[in-house]
Amino acid sequence: MGGGGGDRVPLLDLREVDETQVSIVGGKAAHLGALTRIDGIRVPAGFCVTTAAFRQVMEQVPAVDDRLEQLSRLSLDDPETIRTLSAEIRRSIEETPIPGDLAGAITGALARFGEQAAYAVRSSATAEDTPTASFAGQQDTYLNVVGPEAILRHVSRCWASLFTERAVSYRLRNGIDHQTVQMAVVVQQMVLPDAAGILFTADPVTGNRTVATVDASFGLGEALVSGLVNPDIFTVRDGEVVAGSVAVKQRAVAAVPGGGTREVVIDAKRQDQPALTHAQVVRLVRLGRRIEEHFGRPQDIEWCLVDDDFQIVQSRPITTLFPIPTADDQENHVYLSVGHQQMMTDAMRPLGLSMWQLTAIAAMREAGGRLFVDAARLLASPTSRAGFLEMVAKSDPLTKDALETLLDRPDFVPTTLPSGDGGGPARLTTGGASIETDPAIVSELIERSEASIAALRHDIATVTGTALFDFLLEAFQEHKRVLADPLNMQAIMAGMEATWWLNDRLHEWLGEKNAADTLTLSAPGNITSEMGLALLDVADVIRPHPEVVAFLHGVADDDFLDELPKVAGGAEARAAIEAYLDRYGMRCVGEIDITRPRWSEHPSTLVPVLLDNVKLFERGAARRRFEQGRQQAQQKAQEVLTRLRALPDGEQKADETARMIDRVRTFIGYREYPKYGIISRYFVYKQALLAEAERLVRAGVLTETEDVFYLTFQEFHEVVRSRRVDDDLIRRRREEFRSYQALTPPRVLTSDGEVITGAYRRDDVPAGALAGVPVSAGTVEGRARVILDMAQADLEAGDILVTAHTDPSWTPLFVGIAGLVTEVGGLMTHGAVIAREYGLPAVVSVLDATRLIQDGQRIRVHGSDGYVEILP
Repeated sequence: MGGGGGDRVPLLDLREVDETQVSIVGGKAAHLGALTRIDGIRVPAGFCVTTAAFRQVMEQVPAVDDRLEQLSRLSLDDPETIRTLSAEIRRSIEETPIPGDLAGAITGALARFGEQAAYAVRSSATAEDTPTASFAGQQDTYLNVVGPEAILRHVSRCWASLFTERAVSYRLRNGIDHQTVQMAVVVQQMVLPDAAGILFTADPVTGNRTVATVDASFGLGEALVSGLVNPDIFTVRDGEVVAGSVAVKQRAVAAVPGGGTREVVIDAKRQDQPALTHAQVVRLVRLGRRIEEHFGRPQDIEWCLVDDDFQIVQSRPITTLFPIPTADDQENHVYLSVGHQQMMTDAMRPLGLSMWQLTAIAAMREAGGRLFVDAARLLASPTSRAGFLEMVAKSDPLTKDALETLLDRPDFVPTTLPSGDGGGPARLTTGGASIETDPAIVSELIERSEASIAALRHDIATVTGTALFDFLLEAFQEHKRVLADPLNMQAIMAGMEATWWLNDRLHEWLGEKNAADTLTLSAPGNITSEMGLALLDVADVIRPHPEVVAFLHGVADDDFLDELPKVAGGAEARAAIEAYLDRYGMRCVGEIDITRPRWSEHPSTLVPVLLDNVKLFERGAARRRFEQGRQQAQQKAQEVLTRLRALPDGEQKADETARMIDRVRTFIGYREYPKYGIISRYFVYKQALLAEAERLVRAGVLTETEDVFYLTFQEFHEVVRSRRVDDDLIRRRREEFRSYQALTPPRVLTSDGEVITGAYRRDDVPAGALAGVPVSAGTVEGRARVILDMAQADLEAGDILVTAHTDPSWTPLFVGIAGLVTEVGGLMTHGAVIAREYGLPAVVSVLDATRLIQDGQRIRVHGSDGYVEILP
């Protein structure tokens, strides 16, 4: 029919098509063509009107280029213009006559199958049914179309459906250029089935790849897709139906002689009969596994049953499943999210992923743009399991509950250790014997780290080319040596263990909840809390100069520091900001990803927070705030010691507690320093790598420096060595990263692909309240500010910050809020530590907090009891 697969051929038989021809026939047709080549898979016969035909017609649509240009400039915030403009484009396409040669080719193809036969006419866009975007339901499908004239009319409608409001909005949301997407149309012989439905070759809810689900109803599948009927639902595992529910199916969609479809009433005797037998369900799943194997990923398959024979009318990837880390064995694995521990659950680019893998102590696996560690070994060993679960509980109770849910199942977690190292987490250790409560230990550790970073800066300054990558591999070993230094681990654990001891003992002896929250206020040496207070000092410099304040309100880009000295007081303000950046400019939101722009690279990020500090505080606020916290902690210490002395064995209890208060205040501030040291090193690495990328741009090897963000460290090294880059790889990685951004990473993921979320099993949370982890004592009521981007913050006194997660870069916001709620976090994560430092009531690990709490609502945060109330 088409004489080959060239991109200028207007028609191709589906048997001439495969999945490599998406740009010619679109995603749906490419998959249908591939299905025709799989042994044992039946696909209704038909042909594809290619994108060449679409382009031919679009060239004749009046003013279409101008309208597409207008469309590309729109945002989702302007739905009315999207609606109006997309309707104009659709109308113009439908009113444009199909050229005679193309119309003749289509009617000629119909003659092969029968001009008056019934057909399905279906859209097949070049951006749909891909591994990263399904576009399900975004364009149009027409069933039971009869006669050449009707076929041509519906082909035009399919072309026009590329510009439905929902399709345009979908592309805008996913960053897909309207002008690059084209439309092909599939014309297939109509199947009039006894039953139809959908097969998922993985559980679409849990993600479990060992489970398949089948939805089935009588008649055409349109009844199920449109929600007209509740389907029968069957669950299949290991070739057996393990669960099933049969719905009462009162209606179906049937084809009408002469064209079109209509609803029909199912005979009362059949309504509660299953649409498929168990044997048919198992046979269908077996076909689905064959299709899944061909495409290499789980599939969402539309099927029809005709005379006990299954025909497949569509197969697309299930794009909502979270990918599974690759393993080199067939053992069961239990993957824990690194992002939930690091307070950064966003997707990372390949360079960021590989750099963290190369510099972390624990072995990590990548999936979906995130990192995971495999806990199977620790869970398999009875000697390590209890301690590991206890440690996890202190970090994130939801993860602990998810792991216990998994452990309750028979046979998933192995009773013997997997072969090899299994990519397990680092050994549980506190670094050996306990250390003295000596502030000199902290000073020594900081001096060691700073000396190591200074040596790194000095030694890397003159290293370029392939030698840079060899140098960095050695530097990464020093990086890990500093982190794994037993004294470093002992100092970190000393502060954490003293916190746990104080909370446990003072609750047991005095009934005090979370007493350490107050006892650690304004603890010395906390680099992260100092960072937030230091920005208050910068605001003190700016506040007396109204011209500077006005200038900062108009900042639109990162060049403002060059212009700042031109206004009165600007030179002094710039000096203060630059001094702050010299100390903290390596930080940023999502800082574990080396590809994220640092404050030094993107200083305008800090401007909204600076302006809030100018507005909300008076001069000297940093000093007063720190001193107030120190006095509160001192008073609390005196209070608990006095109360303890009144108890039996009171002097001994008081002496022990006094030693622990001294210990927690000596070491808890250091808890934040190792991360500061890591990110300081990362900035040195990044500057050297970007300089290398700039040299590649100047040499014409790369188009832009940020292309290297989509290469792993090892791939970047190879590009520098070979002076060649795979542009298609970079383009593909960009698309993958964009798709990964839309995925929600699980706390716990099994090697079967099952996502286990965990739950709070508590009876002390009022009805309607949101449960979480209490990490900083106190109760506060105020306006919720749901903020997902720190640069968009606009706070008023008394506001409560509600966000997905906070890393140290969010600390400058903490000085201006009254309380904190996050979706991710634990007792010793950064947000919790700083909330306690600043005396902010805080509840973390509140599932879906940013969705369930609306910006501007009044809420009450119970930081001692671990829940949030949404107030009327």
